[in-house]
Amino acid sequence: METVHKIGRRKTAVARVYVSKGKGNITINKRELANYFTTPTLQYKVQQPLMLTENLSSYDIKVNVYGGGVTGQAEAIRLGITRALVAINEENKAVLKPEGLLTRDPRMVERKKFGQKKARKKFQFSKR
Repeated sequence: METVHKIGRRKTAVARVYVSKGKGNITINKRELANYFTTPTLQYKVQQPLMLTENLSSYDIKVNVYGGGVTGQAEAIRLGITRALVAINEENKAVLKPEGLLTRDPRMVERKKFGQKKARKKFQFSKR
């Protein structure tokens, strides 16, 4: 098996994921998983598709991620890993799809409108 390359996105974060046979090392922007995502919640999000398919120590994963915040980046990586696992073995789709890991979350930040304070918040108006 050669390297499988997939892309995951969430909000403004874009993750390029490269999955190959290995011992379970996850490298994000040339840093270890524990160094890049310090909270256990974010580490779990990244490893979730591997845990569900019981491939935690089967593949080495290299990730280049940019844009967005830490949560958006973690979820973008999760989507990329999920897509790669489905590309490697089609049977993984039956496990990952019911968990909602194959759907790209389409929600984006609404733009700020002219003449308003934020996207929906208006300036306060007072009659004196």
